[in-house]
Amino acid sequence: MQEIQDNKTEKAILVTIKTNNVLIDTVNEHLDELEMLADTAGAETVLKIMQDRDRIDPAYFIGKGKAEEIAELAEMNDISLIIFDDDLNPTQVRNLEKMIDKKILDRSGLILDIFASHARTNESKTQVELAQLQYMLPRLTRAWTHLSKQYGGIGTKGPGETQIETDRRIIRTRIAKLKDKLNKIESQQITKSSQRQNFITASLVGYTNAGKSTLLNRLTDADVLAEDKLFATLDSTTRALELSKGKKILLSDTVGFIRKLPHHLVASFKSTLNVVKQADFILQLIDISHPYYEDHIQVVEDTLKDLGCDTKPQIKVFNKVDLISDKHIIDYAANKYPNSILLSAQRGMNINKLLEMLEDIYNKNFVENEIELHVAQSKLLSQIHSLADVLSIKYEDSTAKIEYRASVVNDSKIKSLIAE
Repeated sequence: MQEIQDNKTEKAILVTIKTNNVLIDTVNEHLDELEMLADTAGAETVLKIMQDRDRIDPAYFIGKGKAEEIAELAEMNDISLIIFDDDLNPTQVRNLEKMIDKKILDRSGLILDIFASHARTNESKTQVELAQLQYMLPRLTRAWTHLSKQYGGIGTKGPGETQIETDRRIIRTRIAKLKDKLNKIESQQITKSSQRQNFITASLVGYTNAGKSTLLNRLTDADVLAEDKLFATLDSTTRALELSKGKKILLSDTVGFIRKLPHHLVASFKSTLNVVKQADFILQLIDISHPYYEDHIQVVEDTLKDLGCDTKPQIKVFNKVDLISDKHIIDYAANKYPNSILLSAQRGMNINKLLEMLEDIYNKNFVENEIELHVAQSKLLSQIHSLADVLSIKYEDSTAKIEYRASVVNDSKIKSLIAE
């Protein structure tokens, strides 16, 4: 990927539609989130426009008259970027660009741009490039004008500007190569995860900016970037958390979820999101200070279902409780979600209670046992080492007493091997 460096802040108009079956408060909250996304991408929101319509206009998304009005407002206010809160099809983009003569970006394009800005590792850069190319492929009818060098700035980071003269066949070839590269990365990760079978693994998931990285840092001194902005973390980070002597779990932090997350992005980040699929249980982090936190819970639950992880054991962790002054909000969350905990990762409030819950999970999933083998059974001893954490070996004449700690599943395997 290449990025166009443009330090000039772009002025933007945000556009959304309110249809009959959607509440005005919901539309406003979505529009506020779009403003946060625009701010994360480096744009200054000058105007927000909401249009009441019975249905989306197939040619312009908004009505033709409203598009003309936006064109006038953009000229009057020296605005170069128009951002829509929903995905636009190629026809709508082409018509809007002709009518408004400014850079047109939809929500998916904006999110992809933010991901391109925040990608740091080879894996995340590959994943973002794949998602961008898959997003761009059906939009080639736009003649690449949305990515031409005359624009630069937001919505143009990544492979686009280097592919202006490239046809669909070459882009599909590049997509195939990127998929192959990610498949190899995924295979390597599966190999690594198989080496962690003697540990309980937990995955931190949540809506973007819920505080996952802050909690991981608090629990493990991980030194992961934790900023008050959307999608500060793209790459998964795994750290060991020692609950008490000899009792460890592996905690993984990964990319945050958001409503209307582009399908191609979820698909291309499969290797990163595999840490969620491979986890023994999930810690869902929720920003309880957000007025629409229950909507965020639903988005996360829906995304977990898409990943096939909706049946995994889960603890809901309500974060940023220090920002809540209304006790009714706390009581409501505690009563509605009984298997949950309220804490502040930033201030360390109630962290010890979370550690107690995690140790309880550990104790339910791991057992300590002692067995006696003949010293000649070296192969069996080697198998036990691979399945368990051997705590001690005491040799007496021709026997060896082995004390080990293993998961319930692996303990059952060891007992089967001894019985053979």
